[in-house]
Amino acid sequence: MARPTARVLALLELLQSGGLRTVSELADRLAVDERTVRRYIDHLVDLDVPVESVRGRYGGYRLRPGYRMPPLMLSDDEALAVLLGLVAGRRAGLTTATGTAGETAAAKIRRVLPERLGRRLDALLHSLAFTTAAGTPAEPAAPAAAILLPIADAVDHHRPLWIRYTAADGRRSERTLHPSGLVAHAGRWYLTAAEPAIGAERMFRLDRITDVRILPGAFPPPVGVDPAQRVLSGLATAPHRHEVTLRVRGSAEEILAQLPPGTAVVAEAAGAITDPAAESEPWSRVEMRVEHLDWLPAVLASLDRPFVIERPDELRDLVAALADRLAHAARRPRTGPS
Repeated sequence: MARPTARVLALLELLQSGGLRTVSELADRLAVDERTVRRYIDHLVDLDVPVESVRGRYGGYRLRPGYRMPPLMLSDDEALAVLLGLVAGRRAGLTTATGTAGETAAAKIRRVLPERLGRRLDALLHSLAFTTAAGTPAEPAAPAAAILLPIADAVDHHRPLWIRYTAADGRRSERTLHPSGLVAHAGRWYLTAAEPAIGAERMFRLDRITDVRILPGAFPPPVGVDPAQRVLSGLATAPHRHEVTLRVRGSAEEILAQLPPGTAVVAEAAGAITDPAAESEPWSRVEMRVEHLDWLPAVLASLDRPFVIERPDELRDLVAALADRLAHAARRPRTGPS
């Protein structure tokens, strides 16, 4: 149950949103009785907040017109949402022409936050990485601030973490980790970390972490770790229904730049295919693990490069079907006005 102070502040937020609020409406929103609402109103009046009482059948409470509270009263989740929105907007290029509005807005918010929350948000912004993925999954999954902020603090200060985790298959486990990075990728959040008990690097989705605790001590900062690349390669090699192997003409760097991030592992393959017309141009081997194949033919066509499908045969059939549809559309006579 929320503390009375939290409910008084919630009442103030409701009144600041404008309009006349009835006592019954406020009681429903705050999950208290009408007598308690009136007591909370008295608290606000004692704090010199100009709450006006409107009597009558359609009466209630409202703030005096023109009144504005001094900034800024944000919960942990609200402060996190605002600052992450500013950072994401800057990363995506969604800023004003001057390019500084986002930074100055974030600085103003940061200055008026409580010191404890400010330190934790600083740790998050310092440790967070974004990928360049286009699009988002069907069901984006944002972590709770109570999970995200302590993990960011542990990443930033190289502190061990204990987490309770639920895997995709429903198995639950408790793990001790040495966290190395936080990554936002395509609407989801990932933690990269070493798991000392098994001596392996792991990747965890934050929305599947149900509990977290920072442990005493510290560990040496990892060297040469790129959390964003670790997430992309981990997603590209995760087990899925179909294993796809291709050979595509072009360098690994050129091909990776044309594929959706996190979908493929690409390496140049010397002498993979003999092509007298383009002996000097390299070929690369592309490996993908995907749940569905139906989106791949259009992606391969968009590469505009020669390619050879090694497996699966089902993908060859899908590419041939797309080629037939495109050829049929190209031969179709023009109809309508020219």
